[in-house]
Amino acid sequence: MTVDHFATRSRATLPLADRTADLVGSVIDSSTSLLASQTHDVVRFAMGSPADEAVPLEEFREIAGQVLDHGSMTYGATEGEPVLLEALVEYLAGTSDPTDVERITITSGGMQGLDLACKLFVNHGDLVIVESPTYTNGSATALSYGAELLEAPTDENGLIVEALPELVAAAGRTPKAIYTIPNFQNPAGVTMSLPRRHQLLELAHEWNSVIIDDDPYGLLRFQGEDLPSLQALSPADPLLFSVRTFSKILAPGLRVGWVDTDPALRQLVINAKQAMDTCTNVPAQHIVAEFVRRGGLDNHLAGLRTEYKRRKDAMQEHLRRHLGGRVTTTDPEGGFFLWLTLQGEDARISTRKLFETALAEGVAFIPGPALSASGKFDDALRLCFASTTPERAEEGVIRLRRAMDRELAVLKGGESA
Repeated sequence: MTVDHFATRSRATLPLADRTADLVGSVIDSSTSLLASQTHDVVRFAMGSPADEAVPLEEFREIAGQVLDHGSMTYGATEGEPVLLEALVEYLAGTSDPTDVERITITSGGMQGLDLACKLFVNHGDLVIVESPTYTNGSATALSYGAELLEAPTDENGLIVEALPELVAAAGRTPKAIYTIPNFQNPAGVTMSLPRRHQLLELAHEWNSVIIDDDPYGLLRFQGEDLPSLQALSPADPLLFSVRTFSKILAPGLRVGWVDTDPALRQLVINAKQAMDTCTNVPAQHIVAEFVRRGGLDNHLAGLRTEYKRRKDAMQEHLRRHLGGRVTTTDPEGGFFLWLTLQGEDARISTRKLFETALAEGVAFIPGPALSASGKFDDALRLCFASTTPERAEEGVIRLRRAMDRELAVLKGGESA
């Protein structure tokens, strides 16, 4: 066999599945690799991650020692370790999301929960409503199963549910699923109002559409009054597929989350998960379970709420001081994010181009088009206030202003040329 024969084989076209055309990837997740490659100082407003100092490392270290000494390193039950299921049900009994063991399946983070939802409900060509803007890892998951996305607008009260009937009528068919982030939405930080929650449930039943209820931030309310969850408003509703995670309240690296579903669906969830990873990381489940069982989660969350409010208020003050009327921002009552919209002549700046200039200046954010399935919001961007101290955040805002000044000068220079 000659070298030329192997060269010819190496040029063969790979027989990729049709679905690979819909695997769009994540600008958000890719920013982690991009930032790791930077050699200069960068203020990191891009990733929606808890502050490093907010992770209870000392408790985890002590608990992990016990788990490694006495715990199992073999496979676990696909539905989750019994100790975690029990601790979780006991903890949630005191929240707006009370549940039962037979409703819960432990997942490898919230993203696996979204994948399971789409795997079970979305066929190729199905219509899926998504918020606009939205967490595009979620919409990308729907796309990976062949969904056709219908973007629905949001405002300060979350998803504009009253706009959905007209949008659906224009589409000419009802949605198979509705993907929503009801609390402190990623990226806008807004929360769906109570009347809209009721209306959304009514529409879902009218259309027989599954609501994929993605709520990573609901336990991180730091001002205002709690609203009842969709599960609380419609208990035991088979059309609710609720996705939750410890990533935002403990640590994303643990990769531990859960889904809350109708018990009749649980075996299908288990079957689907077994085709992915057999079981969620067993030692990580035991670390989380012991932390919750010891009663540490309430105090931990109380500390997070206090600190994240301080950081949100500080970032808004820095934006007022250094950018004034050049931007407007949302005013979240919890969660991680501010949504900035450029104003006046600054609105001509493309935040996609601004991203590159800002990175050179030493600050990173997520541009608006990365948070829309169709690339809208080129005059907007997302900032994460949770992961950065107020002092460091001010430096980041100053660098953002410099980047905006540079981009505006380029635009003005082009006009005068």
